Amino acid sequence: MSQGKIVKIAGPLVVAEGMRDANMFDVVHVGEMGLIGEIIEMRGDKASIQVYEETAGLRPGTEVVSTGAPLSVELAPGILEMIYDGIQRPLERIKAMTGSNIARGVSVTSVDHDKKWDFVPAMKAGDRVEAGDILGTVQETSLISHKIMVPPGVMGTLKEISGGSHTVMDVIAKVDTDNGTTVDIRMLQKWPVRRQRPSREKLSPDIPMITGQRVIDTLFPIARGGTAAVPGPFGSGKTVVQHQLAKWSDVDIVVYIGCGERGNEMTDVLREFPELKDPKSGESIMKRTVLIANTSDMPVAAREASIYTGITIAEYFRDMGYSVAIMADSTSRWAEALREMSGRLEEMPGEEGYPAYLTSRLAQFYERAGRVICLGSDKREGSLTAIGAVSPAGGDNSDPVVQATLRIVKVFWGLDSGLAYKRHFPAINWLTSYSLYNDQIGAWLNKNVSEDWTKLLGDAMNLLQLESELEEIVKLVGYDSLSAPDRLSLEAARSIREDYLQQNAFDGVDTYTSLMKQYGMLKMVLHFYYEAKTALDAGVPVEKIFALPVREKIARMKYVEEENVKSYLDAATDELESSMKELVTGEVSA
Repeated sequence: MSQGKIVKIAGPLVVAEGMRDANMFDVVHVGEMGLIGEIIEMRGDKASIQVYEETAGLRPGTEVVSTGAPLSVELAPGILEMIYDGIQRPLERIKAMTGSNIARGVSVTSVDHDKKWDFVPAMKAGDRVEAGDILGTVQETSLISHKIMVPPGVMGTLKEISGGSHTVMDVIAKVDTDNGTTVDIRMLQKWPVRRQRPSREKLSPDIPMITGQRVIDTLFPIARGGTAAVPGPFGSGKTVVQHQLAKWSDVDIVVYIGCGERGNEMTDVLREFPELKDPKSGESIMKRTVLIANTSDMPVAAREASIYTGITIAEYFRDMGYSVAIMADSTSRWAEALREMSGRLEEMPGEEGYPAYLTSRLAQFYERAGRVICLGSDKREGSLTAIGAVSPAGGDNSDPVVQATLRIVKVFWGLDSGLAYKRHFPAINWLTSYSLYNDQIGAWLNKNVSEDWTKLLGDAMNLLQLESELEEIVKLVGYDSLSAPDRLSLEAARSIREDYLQQNAFDGVDTYTSLMKQYGMLKMVLHFYYEAKTALDAGVPVEKIFALPVREKIARMKYVEEENVKSYLDAATDELESSMKELVTGEVSA
């Protein structure tokens, strides 16, 4: 254990001398209050420490004590349904101890060490085990069975295993390893946050993560184990998109990180999530969620820790064979914290003052996502999908954080303030956004939903593209100067935008759309376009086509419940075809 003395204090940065025996990224306790900090630079015997708590009142000469261990998280039953701060301290238990304002230097275990859990063994003494094997399960919540695994690096023969009621600190199994030592296994594992948890192999991300958000699932899908960025200006709906993904994505577990976000946004999450029902089970969504709240009024340095804490917890559940999604809202605030610490360390600044290592730090985070074969002899599959919101100043996507993120992630959902001002939500711009998973996921959707999915998608995108070109002409010479086919294309594109892509997150029915309903809706919108084209070729005036009453039904289909949507769309299709037939027949006879 290394001890030193403070020689310099600059906001969250503290420099201590006499720390020659300490290592990089060791956790230290600073001052009489034992403030938690992490060593981020060593120069000779001087250690630069980023302190994760308010440093007011510290003075030079005060003692700094190294723990000799890196910043780690506690992984055990009792993580789910918890609300943590950036360094995995449970906020509710701190509140019970100190009141609504977190006192400095408060020390509390991340999971309850005294609570007893009912452990059900899945193996018996004498079995051969390796790292990642499931020794047994604990029913943590009504939705999630917590799997107790052999820690990485342990291999041998199971000497003993005891089921029944245990705390996370009790020894539940002993393994005689191949090198002759005996390892005690507890339900609690500790893991350094900056180190990626190992897996057997990475798989190709070719299965979609269904979000229920039409513009995402149809135009810019994300794969399980994929990475996505949601950049956008203030008020464009980044946080609502993140909330929607956290609520409705077809994943087993969600880790939501409020990194440097406004307190009221985290409050929305804390109020909404316990009341929300999981669409599959009808239980509260909190039963499969971990929240990490590091709001803008909390110490800046802890923003970095919150990102790593979140991704390590997510990896742990992925290793059990679950599909996990992590929402980081927002990575810009983390980058700002890096910039502040870099300035205080007097490092050479990069673009816009951000440190030169910004891209590599972001890459370290996103690279931990993926669909993998987990450790363990059963070769189970798990996935971790990472979605980061980015808040560039003034909504400028040339911002270094946006550009660095785009080099790493494969999906770009670009939010547009113009669409947001028009009240078009989600305000994802269909002309600037992209998904590099489209080919793999398109093949999956063709196989599992309908073989004409990719064709419909191509036609819809072509119409939206054509609309943007025609809008320029309309601005110059007016709508009436357009030809009838062009007017039809504009009208069809408007229908795609308003009747299909626009979605109300606060409407009970429209907030989530299944893949089959998405397919039916898109097919209906384009079916109108195909039928109208045929009628136009037969000489029917475009005004008569636009006046058809069936268009009202097309506009209302998003508000039809899932169980009624098939009969509704079938009736609308029949009405559309018969109305068009009448128009064509009337035109021919005239």
